[in-house]
Amino acid sequence: MSAVAAKNDEFKDLDVQVLSMSVDSTFVHKVWNDQELSKMVGKDIPFPMLSDQGGAIGKMYGVYDEEGGVDTRGRFIIDPDGNIQAFEVLTPPVGRNVSEALRQIQAYQLVRKTGGGEVTPSGWQPGKKTLKPGTGLVGNVWKEWKVEDAF
Repeated sequence: MSAVAAKNDEFKDLDVQVLSMSVDSTFVHKVWNDQELSKMVGKDIPFPMLSDQGGAIGKMYGVYDEEGGVDTRGRFIIDPDGNIQAFEVLTPPVGRNVSEALRQIQAYQLVRKTGGGEVTPSGWQPGKKTLKPGTGLVGNVWKEWKVEDAF
């Protein structure tokens, strides 16, 4: 959460609303913010920390661990229409990559803006070449995009 908070301005520039959620109470969130997270980023967490006590929302998203009574850490990219475009769920020992989340959001926004007229290949970065889907691209992707373009 502190890494997301540190990049909050970049999310805002993309017109993205960040929300965090856990099964902890709002009181626990306050203590966690005051005693840990705010010290990591030098300010309070700048987005809502929501409580999912009982795990109802985690159950809907398939991330609630009944045995542990916790929501497994996950990231969901939800478009303006309320559709999940991407999600990533990792076990606690491995952290998520905030820069990758920002890249994916930019990719989804570009695809949405072009109405699907442009798509982003593997490793796409903002400003880099996109692909234009169509029957002419079938069997010819190799002419338009190379594996080394992803790196």
